Amino acid sequence: MRRIALVAGLALLGAALWWRRHPSACPYGQRFWVEAPHPLITRARLVDALEPAAGERLLEVGPGTGYYTLPVAPLVQTLDILDIQQEMLDHVMARVESANVTPTRGDATELPYADGRFDGAYLITVLGEIPDQDAALRELARVLRPGGRLVVGELFGDPHFVRGGALRSRAEAAGLRFERRVGRPFGYFARFAKP
Repeated sequence: MRRIALVAGLALLGAALWWRRHPSACPYGQRFWVEAPHPLITRARLVDALEPAAGERLLEVGPGTGYYTLPVAPLVQTLDILDIQQEMLDHVMARVESANVTPTRGDATELPYADGRFDGAYLITVLGEIPDQDAALRELARVLRPGGRLVVGELFGDPHFVRGGALRSRAEAAGLRFERRVGRPFGYFARFAKP
């Protein structure tokens, strides 16, 4: 029995390491992972870090099933959501009650938006799933207006968890300035601004 448990544990560890080295989006068939409550990276903490305001246009990259979309949408003028999977976008749109949400299927490393289009952007437990994180951060910086902000949420335990120090280095290399962190190192929102 111990041998079976050891083999199973090693197989699980091997799968987790492989998945970490080969980032990809959470498949729609496993959406239950993104629908569960997130105790360290709560919706209230996102709103605190993002500070959405009426009249603003925001972008959410990788909305999953809309866990964070639903509370943010009523607080702003428009919320664009971008996901690489049409099934996720369809799922969110079936749940959204406000008409100010616009879905777009696309890749975070080649955002289909004009320079300086958004007042703010956010992505929660998504950056680590993007194979070229540096390109995604450059694109996010590009579509933010001067003074706009980016909030990145990360949760330890996610196979694609991005450590705060690595995130800060990458974001600063993309031209973003670190402003503050909401939460603890194991579950945080990091806020950056475009100078």
